[in-house]
Amino acid sequence: MGNGAQAAGVGSAQALEKEALDHVWIHSAEWVRLAEQNGLRVFKGAHGSTLVDIHGREYLDGIAGLWVVNAGHGRTEIGEAMAAQAAQVAYVSSASYTSVPAVQLANVLAELTPGDLNRIFFCSGGSEAVESALKIAKQVQAMRGFPKRYKIIARRGSYHGMTFGAMSLTASRNETYFGPFMYGVIHVPSPNRYRNDFGLEGEEGDLMCAEYIRQEIENQGPETVAAVIGEPISTSNGVHVPSPKYWQRLREICDEYGVLLIMDEVINGFGRTGKMFATEHFGMQPDLMTMAKGITSGYAPLAAVAVSEKVFEIFTEKKDVALGHLLTFGGQAVAAAASLKNIEIIQREGLVQQSAEKGAYLLEQLNKLRSHPTVGDVRGLGLMCGVEVVKNKETKAKWGRDSQFLKRLDQLMNEKGMVTRVWDIVHFAPPLVVTYEEIDRMVQIFDEALTEVENEFASEIGS
Repeated sequence: MGNGAQAAGVGSAQALEKEALDHVWIHSAEWVRLAEQNGLRVFKGAHGSTLVDIHGREYLDGIAGLWVVNAGHGRTEIGEAMAAQAAQVAYVSSASYTSVPAVQLANVLAELTPGDLNRIFFCSGGSEAVESALKIAKQVQAMRGFPKRYKIIARRGSYHGMTFGAMSLTASRNETYFGPFMYGVIHVPSPNRYRNDFGLEGEEGDLMCAEYIRQEIENQGPETVAAVIGEPISTSNGVHVPSPKYWQRLREICDEYGVLLIMDEVINGFGRTGKMFATEHFGMQPDLMTMAKGITSGYAPLAAVAVSEKVFEIFTEKKDVALGHLLTFGGQAVAAAASLKNIEIIQREGLVQQSAEKGAYLLEQLNKLRSHPTVGDVRGLGLMCGVEVVKNKETKAKWGRDSQFLKRLDQLMNEKGMVTRVWDIVHFAPPLVVTYEEIDRMVQIFDEALTEVENEFASEIGS
């Protein structure tokens, strides 16, 4: 143990920050920038929609951790439920057994998910959930007698995780370091009413994206396509909310060609969009649905894939064939207990409805900022909103996520007491317990910070 760690042991905030820089490998390129600033923000507490760092400074959590903490910070009930479960049994082998809270949670999820998504496969995080859904889809197609159905159609701009299969689907995958990726992945246009790939407006543009998928299935050969995957509302692709007809048409296309439809609710789920699951906005049901993040509100690592009865039935027909997949911590008992208490809180406090109502208010307040010379678009659903910041409103030219403009905007928002993701899209996705006063303060912070940075970079705006 170095001197820094010893100092941290006696409560030195500076020493803790140094030790964080020296030993903690955070999961983004931001490490370099933070290192240059000689500090890594370390949090020691949180309550509701507020984070508290080791210096005692408070920040509004504008992105709920990472679209995770839906029930809010500081929920002692969840911690108590986890402790009680740990005292009974924390772990049994996921290969052969299960536990009481895992059974109870599977039953709750089967009730909450749309339609007949009644079979629940547990895992530890969103990437694992996507990886599991891929394997389930491919194996089901092979077991149905279609061994050449291995291709997956994903969407441009998508994010589905960072395990190898999930990264292969993710549009921002890093070819330089990790290629070649999983063979048989095809990326197609995604609904985008601000920059539609086909130059079409509104619902017409959405439906053309669905038609493109139909054409791509034909182009690849229907006998080779296992599944189509997409987020109901893609955060990584800019929080574009598609028409229900887009998803309904995609359901029809997949049924026509025998392709499975996977909806990735890792971010969208558990009230984030004003429904328990975003799928409910679109009047249809997928074959498989992934979930994570809000399933425990971040109090424990847990995720799941919900599978329809129709998809699972092949495993009941061929009892001698198991799913060729296993995850050690799938349905871990303490995590399942955390999820049960988290869902109880979400339902008891009406947080899904609160998300719908507060999200509408948030969107209304953000729309008032369209007069800014750099606010290109404002969009979202529930407490999942985004503001697209541009260099030129007429051309819709992007700043680029590594631009000095956006870095400065991020810095100013932090200094004024708010943390969120500031890229070309500035995200507003606080915990569902956020108050109207906190929403007003978040919008005010963004307004003030944006005004300042626009003044600093005035010569570059509109050019």
